[in-house]
Amino acid sequence: MIIKFLRQQFVLFVTGIFLVSVLVACQRTPIAESPTPTVTPATEQTLSTTQFPPVAYPDRELSASPAELPELPYAYNALEKAIDAETMKLHHDRHHATYVENLNEALQKYPELQNRSVEAMLRDLNSLPEDIRETVRNNGGGHLNHTIFWQIMSSNGGREPTGEIAQQINQTFGSFDAFRKQFNQEGEDRFGSGWVWLVRNAQNQLQIVNTANQDSPIMEGLYPIMGNDVWEHAYYLRYQNRRAEYLNNWWNVVNWSEINRRVQAVSQQQG
Repeated sequence: MIIKFLRQQFVLFVTGIFLVSVLVACQRTPIAESPTPTVTPATEQTLSTTQFPPVAYPDRELSASPAELPELPYAYNALEKAIDAETMKLHHDRHHATYVENLNEALQKYPELQNRSVEAMLRDLNSLPEDIRETVRNNGGGHLNHTIFWQIMSSNGGREPTGEIAQQINQTFGSFDAFRKQFNQEGEDRFGSGWVWLVRNAQNQLQIVNTANQDSPIMEGLYPIMGNDVWEHAYYLRYQNRRAEYLNNWWNVVNWSEINRRVQAVSQQQG
């Protein structure tokens, strides 16, 4: 009887230890919280419109109420030294016009956005409704890029730059020839469709960049001083696949007066 009693007590003792261990194991183990990531303060990567002057025109940004196709400031054949009349007609009347139409169509769903400029929307794409974000990026960007493009070319263009832009190019790149070579190379290196730009960056320096598709430099906090369109529709009728030849000839129609105006506008705004 004593042995039986001891066995029962032993079983109860072992069972108790087992149950206690199970209960301890089942207790929820606290999970260490991940440290809050350090947020790097915004530097100068995204600049506000108060730090840069209007982008599309000297005195205003590009309206979306509604967006309108600007007239060419010259005849279709005015830039024959670099671009043929048929290309200019198709480029302006078809391609640019399509960007304007698509942008207006997208904004019809959200009429309150028409009160914002094209530049304001491109600078803050994440604030736009997701279903039109890509449409505004592509077509708003195309509208803005081309509005600048038509202005920085002229039938009286070409030659080497003078004035403030010449001084800044020499200071930054060493010489105009070195700048032109680097600009052309950046345009050739743009795979597929896009643009090559001379911009003013956040550090108030000149910089050569290229962008894909119809992306605008302002999306990266950069101010476009001048840019060349390297989409095939900009040159294919005359040059076929010879983008390098197009880039070289384009310097014959560059409107240095307009480019100097843009440089001076930035200098005055930031000064």
